[in-house]
This record gives sequence, structure tokens and C-alpha cells, in this order.
Amino acid sequence: MFERILIANRGEIACRVIRTARRMGIRTVAVYSAADAEARHVRLADEAVLLGPAAPGESYLAIDRIIAACRQTGAQAVHPGYGFLSENGDFADAVAAQGLVFIGPPASAIRAMGSKSEARKLMEEVGLPVTPGYHGDEQAPDFLKAQAERIGYPVLIKAIAGGGGRGMRAVHQSSEFLAALASCKREAAASFGNEQVLIEKYLQGPRHVEIQIFSDRQGHCVHLFERDCSVQRRHQKILEEAPAPGMTPQRRGAMGQAAIVAAQAIGYVGAGTVEFLLDREGNFHFMEMNTRLQVEHPVTEMITGLDLVEWQLRIAAGEPLPLVQEQLSIHGHALEARICAEDPDQGFLPASGRLVHLAAPEESLHVRVDTGVEEGDEISPHYDSMIAKLIVWDETRERACARMLQALARYRVVGVANNVDFLSRLVACPAFAQADLDTGLVEREHDFLFPAATEPPAEAWLVVVLAELLREQETALDGARSDTDPHSPWHLRDGWRINSAARRTLVFRAGEAERSIAVAYGERGFVLEVDGRATAVSGTLGPGGQLWADLAGRRINGTVVIAAGKRHVFLHGRAFVFAAVDPLLPAGSGGSAEGGLSAPMPGRVVALIAQPGKRVEQGAPLLILEAMKMEHTIIAPAAGTIKRFRYGVGDQVEDGAELLEFEVNRG
Repeated sequence: MFERILIANRGEIACRVIRTARRMGIRTVAVYSAADAEARHVRLADEAVLLGPAAPGESYLAIDRIIAACRQTGAQAVHPGYGFLSENGDFADAVAAQGLVFIGPPASAIRAMGSKSEARKLMEEVGLPVTPGYHGDEQAPDFLKAQAERIGYPVLIKAIAGGGGRGMRAVHQSSEFLAALASCKREAAASFGNEQVLIEKYLQGPRHVEIQIFSDRQGHCVHLFERDCSVQRRHQKILEEAPAPGMTPQRRGAMGQAAIVAAQAIGYVGAGTVEFLLDREGNFHFMEMNTRLQVEHPVTEMITGLDLVEWQLRIAAGEPLPLVQEQLSIHGHALEARICAEDPDQGFLPASGRLVHLAAPEESLHVRVDTGVEEGDEISPHYDSMIAKLIVWDETRERACARMLQALARYRVVGVANNVDFLSRLVACPAFAQADLDTGLVEREHDFLFPAATEPPAEAWLVVVLAELLREQETALDGARSDTDPHSPWHLRDGWRINSAARRTLVFRAGEAERSIAVAYGERGFVLEVDGRATAVSGTLGPGGQLWADLAGRRINGTVVIAAGKRHVFLHGRAFVFAAVDPLLPAGSGGSAEGGLSAPMPGRVVALIAQPGKRVEQGAPLLILEAMKMEHTIIAPAAGTIKRFRYGVGDQVEDGAELLEFEVNRG
């Protein structure tokens, strides 16, 4: 077994590999970019080497610098994680050329499956069913559009070197094709260095089911059952589970055997995943093979009781598979939710910033949290937006869903937009609860998953005011302790007045709702009046914004965190954001589309679509930004005219930067 390995990755997967390596007594070397100098994976590793600047091309994708780090530290093997260079045959060759072990398949296997078009051809040759499509070398836009017409809409444009939903677009009609193709090619070139695409028939309402396989150097291969990854947004997985609901033993056996055939056809070694589309008639179609460990591997670990990273290390060291197929079995059901810095209500727009407050549920036999960040860390715009993976297990799917809802209710993130509330709605969605799954579930259940904004419940208004009053008292006590006269009555915040009780009014706003809350001070707390209803309240503040409140005899627990002037209230598994309103300040005049449009995130301008001086209609695409490996289109907020763009293609822009000058048409 290896004494020291280098992990050529960052974030959550680097931390995940470190955990297993440490348990096995293997020393770890982390690599990092300038942006990740204080990252969690750097802190956890036994040693770490700086690769270069934040840009992936100068750090995590720089093969020569990673090889130099191996020589510098004496690492014997390299674990690529997933993403970055994990499916790069040149990297695997470079590692082997130095006499080191690549903890993954041989470069020949990576190349065989690295091109989705070549992989489809190979799988057809060995008898696996594939979806109809075009996967040739001719890439002229008009030719590809003609192929889409031949296949019949809807079609899926897919980067041949892609993964993670990047460089992929569903096209439902001919008029959309060329714009979608251009977007795919830009995204594929930026993410994978290869803009070539294939076209395939877009199956209506399929499930995305993948098989985990393992092969050793002795020629043995097993499958570790399936995962259902149908719940996706923007063709990226957000909720995975194992085993797949409704899977029959016969279909599981057939899909598992097909995955083994695929692996053996390319001389595979190590961990891999063969992905299929499963139609409503139960027919499965080969989609692609990922020649690496998958993001969602923990659900397989939870139902099998195995450590897949340990299997990777043992196989890379030359050991045979630890178990044969007959020794593998499924126990219980597991779910994984990807907690990301993104705004579901804004098209899942990625977010970046500092994690002001981060609290995860306690880990146990039933709950696991895989993360690469801690409170105070930055979510960088240079990399993907994942905060953590929340994994739960229980004896049945129904109980696992209940566990997930409970765990999500305890997950609290402040500082960046996030999808925790959305994930809670997703798990509670009747379609998901009944396992009515397909890759279009999020769009199909849009009304349930994206409900109209509602006003916070009365309890939330009481809690935010109570927390404010308790903090005032805490601040006063802190001031008293540092004062030369700590017993001065001027430090008290008990509302005492001569011959009368003190009353005051606090004003808070949540979204469009605003409330004036009258506060009266009592002997054991406060009396708060909201909309003419008075409630006696008291409570205690704890660390991290925890609040134990008594609302007219009803005890509840919550959390109230202050960040950027906002009060983030977590109560009964929901999150609410309040702003304190100073009634002495004049109300703002509100926003306007007139003047300019600002960047919703830091990023790089990749395309200017509209022409200055020409009229555009409301909703017309104006400019495309690329950030966190995804594209975001800036659209016209109203009918109008672009006066000028402030940035050109290739320019980096900061969050909030004015991108262009826009004049609304009044006629």
C-alpha cells in the first residue's frame, strides 16, 4: 500500500479522499490555488503545495505543476478526484511517465470513453442499446442543424468531452438550434478545452439511472448496483438516491451486466460509472461512461456499507477486488442532496461570497455531511458552487425521505444564496415522495417547487423582534462590564420609566411585507403587539444565533443570524430574511431599468448578442456571462435600446458592475 498520495483536486472530494487515506494510515498531499490558500482541504492534508493563481488553467489544470508537486513531496500515487483532470488521458500518461500510480483507469480507457461520440460507437459494437443520434466529426453548424432535423425534435446537444451538465442543451424546435449550439460550444470549450458536440434524440420523460462498477488488474469486474439521478436542474444532478425506486431484480441484473460488458470492452481498472437513460417502457439506453468516482458515490456506500475510496486505493496498489458479485448486497435506502450556493428563484444563478454562518445537522449512522468548507470560508467564483453533500440513510425510502427533510431543516447557511429551502420543497413534493421520477421533474412540478412568495408567519415576526431586544440587552451588559461603573443604571435595558412603563415600536420588513411591532417591557420579558394582538415573550440567546423563545407559554427553538444588515431567521425548518427599518429615514425611490444593467455575479463576458443603437424587445438576450463553469444570459428588462456596452468579450467583471447602458422605449 502507498505511504503518501497526492490529491489533484480541491474542496469536498479532496477532503473525502483525505478522510479515507488517514484511516488507512496513508499520508496526504494537497494542492491548491492562490484562491484556496486557506481552504479546508489544505488544512486537513498532511502537507500542501501551491500550484499557482486562481484560474484553473494555471493551477488545478496545470499538469506540469501537479507533477512537480509529486516530485517535491515524494508522493507515490495521484488521486484525481472528479472534475478538473480526472478524465484526462494526457494527465494519466504524465503520472505514469514519472513512475507514479494514477488512482484510476489506464489512459487508454479514459480516452475510449472520454469522447461521448466514440463511446457510443464502441458500445454499439459490443451490443449495448444507444439512443438515436449523430456522433460524427463534421461540426459545421448548418450540418449539425440538418442532423437535428433528421433525428427529429426535441434533440439534445451534448459536448463530447463534457460532464456535470455543462455543454449540454435540450432543443425543442428548429429556430432555437443555432443559438443553443453556440452556447454549448462556448461552454464546452471553457470547461473541457474541446468544443465538439454530438446530437441525440431527447427522450421524453426518461429516468437517469447509473451503475457503479469496479474492476481490478486481475481482470475481475463487479457492479455495486444502481443510483437514480433523475432529479436535475439545467441537466445537472441535485438529488440522487440508491437503489433506484421500482427497480426489479431482472432489470437490475441486466443493467449491471451491460455495465460490466462496457467496462471489460475497454480494459477498465478502478471505479467507474456507466450511465443509462431508462424509458417508461423499462428499456435502457447507454448514455456515457464516467471514468472516475462520481459525486454521488456516497449513496452507494450507504446501502452497501463499503468505502469506495478505499477500494480505489487498494485496486490501484495492485490488490484484487475485495468482494465478488455474490457477496454484494443492498441494505436500506439512501438519498444525497447537493447543497449549492445558488438562487433557485433566479434560474439557479450561481452565487459566491463568504459563509457568514454555516451549521450542519449532527452526523450519525443515518446522516452524513461531505463538505469542503467551514463557517467563514469563501465560495469562490472561480470554481463550482457546491457547499456540501447531505447524505441520509434509513431502512426504507419513505423513512429516508423523512430523514432528509429533518436534516435539511437543520442545515443553515447565511452569506450566500443557497438551495436548502428548495431542496426541502423538492423532497416534500408529492411526485418525488411517490417516486414519480424523470429528468423533467423540476419543470413538471414547477408550481409546487417555486410557490409565490408569502408573508412570514406571526411567530417569525415575534422571534426576530425578541432576538433584537435580547441582543440589545447583551450589548448593554457587555458595555457595563467594561465600564468604570458597571452598576450604573444607564446600562440597563429594562424599559424603566418614572410613573409608567416604557413603550417603543420596532419596524421590520420581509420582502414586500412590513410590520410595526409595539414593545412593552415586563418583569420577565416583553409584550409584543403585532396587528393588534399582544403576546408575552421571553427568551435566551445562545452561541451562533441560537434562540430559545417562550411565546405566551409555547417554547420554540430557532436561530437568528445578522449578516449585511439583514436578520436571517431559521424557524420550523424554514428560513426568512428580515430587514430592520428606520422610520426616520425616507423611503427609497425603488429600482428602475433605466440607465444600466448590472452583473448578478462576478464573471467573464463571453458574448455580446444585441447591437448598440438597435431596439430590442423585453426578454431579448443582450449579453452572456460565464462564471462558476456555467453561462448566464442577461436579458432586456423592458423594450428599449442599448446605448453602449461597458465591457467587451473576454473582460472580467465584478458582482454589481454596470454591464451596459440601456434606455427604455417610452412609446
